[in-house]
Amino acid sequence: MSVIKRQDLSKLTEKLLKKKECRFEKQEIEKLITMFANITGGINNRLDRTKFRDILHISFNMTDDILMDRVFRAFDQDSDNYLSHDEWVLGLSTFLKGAQDDKIKYCFIVYDLNGDGWISREEMFQLLKTSILKQHSSEEDQDENIKELVELILKKMDHDHDSRLSMSDFKQAVESEILLLEAFGPCLPSPKLRDAFLEELSQKESKY
Repeated sequence: MSVIKRQDLSKLTEKLLKKKECRFEKQEIEKLITMFANITGGINNRLDRTKFRDILHISFNMTDDILMDRVFRAFDQDSDNYLSHDEWVLGLSTFLKGAQDDKIKYCFIVYDLNGDGWISREEMFQLLKTSILKQHSSEEDQDENIKELVELILKKMDHDHDSRLSMSDFKQAVESEILLLEAFGPCLPSPKLRDAFLEELSQKESKY
């Protein structure tokens, strides 16, 4: 259990409270920073990918390797392969409490595997193959099924008909049908697990 000076905790909390993208209350931020310090061994340490994936798996039942890696990338704003306490809190703010526009941007970043600003046919195929269509059919049959699904999704979501999804395409489609938000695999917590985690933040003692 890492010991945090009250002055340091207050300073970090006040800084995060001033950020418009932070949707947590003061008590929740303090709890998250304390959790971060306990997990990493110190308030100024950083959270690595492996420990972050453990949290996604244990707290939110995420199991897909590709999606967990992409969630980490979405949290890792400076792309240094570690999460700072600010990235931890602000990432969880979108993950747990984000408005629809926040979640649309977050999910698009997760699904844009190569970070080029588009979700391509190939990326859709890869995401659907690993996270959705885990059938017992032959790999050849499965690949054909996924290709057909990709074409159906493009017909529904590709508004400018360029055979890939831009942020604008994705946003427009999700605003018309919210179920398309996680069209390429689960990258947000279920309501039940989200509420359980938030409830944990309200408790005096934490499991972390």
